[in-house]
Amino acid sequence: MKKLIIGNFKMNTTPSEFKSYAMTFVTKVKSSKNDIVLCVPYTHLSVAKELFDKSNVDFGAQNISEEEKGALTGEISASMIKDLGATYTIIGHSERRTKFKESDKSINKKIKTALANGLKVLLCVGENLQTRTNKQACQFVKKQLDDDLKGIYENELESVIISYEPIWAVGTGKIATNGDIKKMAETIRKEIAYLYSEKASQKATILYGGSVNINNYKKILQLENVNGALIGGACLDVDNFSVIAREKF
Repeated sequence: MKKLIIGNFKMNTTPSEFKSYAMTFVTKVKSSKNDIVLCVPYTHLSVAKELFDKSNVDFGAQNISEEEKGALTGEISASMIKDLGATYTIIGHSERRTKFKESDKSINKKIKTALANGLKVLLCVGENLQTRTNKQACQFVKKQLDDDLKGIYENELESVIISYEPIWAVGTGKIATNGDIKKMAETIRKEIAYLYSEKASQKATILYGGSVNINNYKKILQLENVNGALIGGACLDVDNFSVIAREKF
C-alpha cells in the first residue's frame, strides 16, 4: 500500500543547495510507488518547478497568507504559490502556532484561501506536553479540528490532509508511542465522522509528524489508520530520506 511521504525543509538550505539536493533526490526516488511531496521555502519554489517537472515528486509551500492580495508587505498569496506550479501548502504547523501565534481562526481562513486556489492543504494539529500530561490531548485535537475545518464542505476534504504533530515531539528527538499515534489517528477519524460522515472519515488521509527518522519510520507507517508521514529534519539527509520515500509498505 502506498503512503504519502512529505518532507518539510523548514528554513534550511539556500536555493542553490536545494537544487543540488533535488537533482540527486529525483534520481534516487524515480522508482518509488509512494506519493512524495517536498514543502520548501518560497525562494526554492521555482527551483522545485524546474527540477520536479515530469517527475514523480510534487512540491509545495510551508505557509500562505490569509489574504489573496493587497498591501501586505512580506506576505505570499495562495495564487502566487499556485502559479509557480506548487500543489500543496502546509497550514497550521506547530512552529507557526507557537512561534508566530497563529490562531485557529487564522488557520481556518488560510485553508479556505488555499482550497479556493486549487491547493491541497496539509493541516497540522497536535498538543503540547502540558496538555498531554493532563490527559487532554484528544479533546484538544478535536477542538482544533472543529475550529480549523469550520465552513469547509465535505467534498473539499479530499484536498485536506491531516497531520498529527504533537508539539512536544517536533525537533526534540522524542516521539509519541505507537499506541498514542494509533489512538490519535482513531480520534481524528471519529471527529471527521462526527463533523461530516463515516465515508469522509474512512477516506481521510492522516499522517504522523514529529521526529520521524530513518530509525523509526517503518513502525510508524505500518500502524493502522496512518497513511503517511510529515518529516522535518530527517528529510535534509537526501540518502536517508530517499530510503524512506522508496519504502514499500
